[in-house]
Amino acid sequence: MSEQRAESTVAAVSARLPAFPWDKLEPYKATAAAHADGIVDLSVGTPVDPVPELIRGALVAAADSPGYPTVWGTVALRDAITGWLRGRLGASAVGHRNVLPVVGSKELVAWLPTQLGLGAGDKVAYPRLAYPTYEVGARLCGAEPVVYDDPTELDPAGLRLLWLNSPSNPTGRVLPKEELIRIVAWAREHGVLVFSDECYLELGWDAEPVSVLHDEVCGGSYEGLVAVHSLSKRSNLAGYRAAFIAGDADVLGELLEIRKHGGMMTPAPVQAAVVAALGDDAHVEEQRERYAARREALRGALEAHGFRIEHSEASLYLWATRDEPCWQTVAHLAELGILVAPGDFYGEAGANFVRVAFTATDERVEAAVKRLGA
Repeated sequence: MSEQRAESTVAAVSARLPAFPWDKLEPYKATAAAHADGIVDLSVGTPVDPVPELIRGALVAAADSPGYPTVWGTVALRDAITGWLRGRLGASAVGHRNVLPVVGSKELVAWLPTQLGLGAGDKVAYPRLAYPTYEVGARLCGAEPVVYDDPTELDPAGLRLLWLNSPSNPTGRVLPKEELIRIVAWAREHGVLVFSDECYLELGWDAEPVSVLHDEVCGGSYEGLVAVHSLSKRSNLAGYRAAFIAGDADVLGELLEIRKHGGMMTPAPVQAAVVAALGDDAHVEEQRERYAARREALRGALEAHGFRIEHSEASLYLWATRDEPCWQTVAHLAELGILVAPGDFYGEAGANFVRVAFTATDERVEAAVKRLGA
């Protein structure tokens, strides 16, 4: 490829995608890192606590896996996923054809519209305040990204994919069961495929999140519905890239064939680790207790410092505001050695908010609380 053609290709990719937002945070990160007691990084929701021993043990025990894993996963993995879906989500009708492991949920979100064959003339809708990768996925395939406040008020013409996100990243908002029932009915009426990002479902605090696959939401049928789940948060497995999707067997069957051709396989040791993780509730509850304590400490300190917390009834974040531009808040907190994410990373509607993660260690959360109270 000539230099001119290479530059043209790079320019075309850049035109399709928004600027990577986290690069804008680097100067504030440097300010926070200069604090005498070091940075308290509350900007990214990455786990910091140990991977539970039973999961590490399962990974090590499966380390001697010289052959290729299957894209669909082992029978043991599919049994573990379907068993968890029935017991935890109330999805009583799931079978093996209703599940598919994926290599982390972000990869799935980014490439799903492409794998579904979407392109110019198609629309992908997602919440007005949302994880940026929904937009990225639409732009990668040339589809039109569309934001909504209420998806049932969208024009269904050309709408091929509707993203739900409950609990929400960044706001922590939970969609009530009645609202999910209404949205599912509307989507089915208009032939719109629904993908529900439920990666924070195990982390409800002031509300109990419900899946679109719950029998009372979907009526026992998964037609036109797929739920996305991850073990990154519930089991501290972000480094394992362990996730899965569940729902409409026809949609998952199509994705399975595409992913076979693309070699999108979850490594065999990770599959074994997921089986162990989904079979144990004790470590999930232990991690919830850690997060609950950190959430309570940070929420109290932020409110005493003059912040107002909105939504935040679930997930790993506090959606906070001082009723000022978000970058002004980011700068203020950086001077205290605390790094947070500006709300406009998640859409223009977040311009006066910041997202505060409570995934730092107990020691760092304690340091933030002291600085906010000084």
